[in-house]
Order: sequence, then structure tokens, then C-alpha cells
Amino acid sequence: MALRATRLAFFDDPSMLDAPTTVLCHLEEEGARHAIILDSTLFHPQGGGQPADTGFIAVSGYPGLKFIVEDVRSKNNGVVYHYGVFEDNQNTHGIQLKEGQEVHLYVNAQRRNLNSRLHSGGHLLDICMQNVGLSYLEPEKGYHFPDGPFVEYKGTIPSDQLLTKQKELEIEANALIATGCKVSAAVVPYDEASELCGGILPGYISKDSNPRIVRVGSNPGCPCGGTHVADIADIGSFKVTKIRAKKGFTKVFYTLDS
Repeated sequence: MALRATRLAFFDDPSMLDAPTTVLCHLEEEGARHAIILDSTLFHPQGGGQPADTGFIAVSGYPGLKFIVEDVRSKNNGVVYHYGVFEDNQNTHGIQLKEGQEVHLYVNAQRRNLNSRLHSGGHLLDICMQNVGLSYLEPEKGYHFPDGPFVEYKGTIPSDQLLTKQKELEIEANALIATGCKVSAAVVPYDEASELCGGILPGYISKDSNPRIVRVGSNPGCPCGGTHVADIADIGSFKVTKIRAKKGFTKVFYTLDS
């Protein structure tokens, strides 16, 4: 059965953590794990350097029944798979959700908040790199997981400047956080997206697409499908833990307060 792309409802309102939707498909895999495909989702699927949301799905017609969402992935032309198990404390053997079944989504707020702060922290770091004289380094990829977030840049910082730039970046990041600045995201036509990003978009973005662009204040934006804080003041204390320059690339590692 061909499935249409899942509507990413968190694009509409990133602060919404619970909402109703309907089931499109329920797949039962080996063992106890299931995959549920929905018409729309509030759960961010792992990707773009950000881990998946977790939480649970309540099923209409089954009072108290919970499907525990353990992982979320997007594949097959934008179809989002919610992987998990039914809660153990009930007799869930043989439950099969049908197309059109009404459900209610509940995203783990604590995990979402941390993931959003970490991802916005990576975007903030890009701005700080520009502000401390490292604009010649081109962002390549970000890793915004709690176990050691970093942003990797093409190009290197001279070894005798690493410690100095580490301190400058941390000071700049915390100064911007203290001042605060709105973070915005919008899905816009390609030409408008290019303008918001300083006149250029990565080659992997099709010219007939409508990219989602994330901006911090009036700074140039960048294509991003992740979740973010509403204001960089919400990131909290920012620490640059290490800068590593190797084989033509520079990784800047950071952490946030709890």
C-alpha cells in the first residue's frame, strides 16, 4: 500500500506537545515492537543531527491503553514511522489499530526541551563563529545529541589559536543568550528561502521545493527540519568544551547547563 507523506504538525506550532490525529497503518514487527504510521505527527523523527522525540500515543476506544513511542524515523518519501510497544500492564495481545482509528499524541516535554535547546545551541554557535572572526569556516554538519554535541566546519583553525577561540566563542555565545533573540522557522518558496539564507542554498535542496528555514533574529537563516527554542535566552548557560582541528575540518564541541 502506497502511503502519503506524514504531515509534520510540529512545524505549525513547535510548542504543542499533545494533539489528536488518525492512524494510517499499523505494522507488527518481529517480537513485541510495532510501527504506527499516522496522518500527522507531533513527534520529531531522528534526523538532521537531532534525536527522535519519545512519548506515548493514547488510543480511542481502548480506555487507558498506551502505545509507548520509543523511536521515530522518516523514510519512504516522508512517511514517519513511530516505533514502540504497547504498555505492559494491560492485555494488548492481538490489538491491531485500523486505518482511520482516532488517537492522541503526547510528546515527552523534558526530552523535547533538551533536544530543542541543543539544536538551537548549534545554530547559535554558527553565529558566534562569524562574530569571532571564523567566517572562513563553512558549516558541514551538526550533532545535537546529549552525549556530546558538536558542529563540524570545513577548514581549520591554527593550532596556536584554538584555546583563544574556544574562550571567545563561549563568551560570545553567553553574551547573546543573556541578551536574548527570537528564533523563527517558516516553510517558504525556494527563492524566498535562498534570500533568507544570504542568497545561496545547499545543492541537495530542489529548486521546486519549499524549504523550512530557521533564523535566529535577523541573522541569515539555514534550512532545518528540527525543533528549536522560541528565544535563544531559553538555551541557558553555554560552554564550549573543546575545539578539534584535523584533516581539513574543525569540530567545536559544546554543552548546556541542565
